[in-house]
Amino acid sequence: MRQPSTSLVSAGAVVGVAAPAVLMSACVTINVYFPAAEAQKAADKIIDDVWGTGATPQPAASGDTSQLESKPLWLVAADFVMPVAAAAEPKLDVSSAEVKRLSGAMEARFPQLEPLLNSGTLGLTNDGYIGVRDAGSVPLADRNAVRSLVANENADRASLYREIAVANGQPQWEAQIRSAFAARWIARAKGGWYYQDANGAWLQK
Repeated sequence: MRQPSTSLVSAGAVVGVAAPAVLMSACVTINVYFPAAEAQKAADKIIDDVWGTGATPQPAASGDTSQLESKPLWLVAADFVMPVAAAAEPKLDVSSAEVKRLSGAMEARFPQLEPLLNSGTLGLTNDGYIGVRDAGSVPLADRNAVRSLVANENADRASLYREIAVANGQPQWEAQIRSAFAARWIARAKGGWYYQDANGAWLQK
């Protein structure tokens, strides 16, 4: 009887060892990416503080372990390693003194902005800011005050996005943080408010 080729046995052993090694490497490298889910959570927290709205918890998806026994041992082990790697994904810290100062200033300003958002004079832009949608609805004597209000709000928002990125040691994340906030400002806006779509057209919720 012919004996199995040593080269084939060795190749199989190499594949068996290399596959989990490659997977483990992938588990580690995913952590270098921008943590989009954490950015959304951070945005929701700050928006709730600024607007005084309550967060709606998202139901957790239940895991399916029915195929556990049919997997190779190294894949079964990977199922336990992957959550650990995901848990190690960096969380966005929004507790710095400057973030608190900026969100506090925005919260204090919101009672002035809310009536203008309710009336449709102002709206939420698609890039994370406030925009004047209907300047004609503002009495001439009040227009400078409204412009100043919007400018101050937008300056604080720009500083907020930058500060969150810098406070987390990732200044290159500023644009992504701004995009995450832009989506969440609109998603959590009250019914009747106006917002811009991707093309800049004003729509009403």
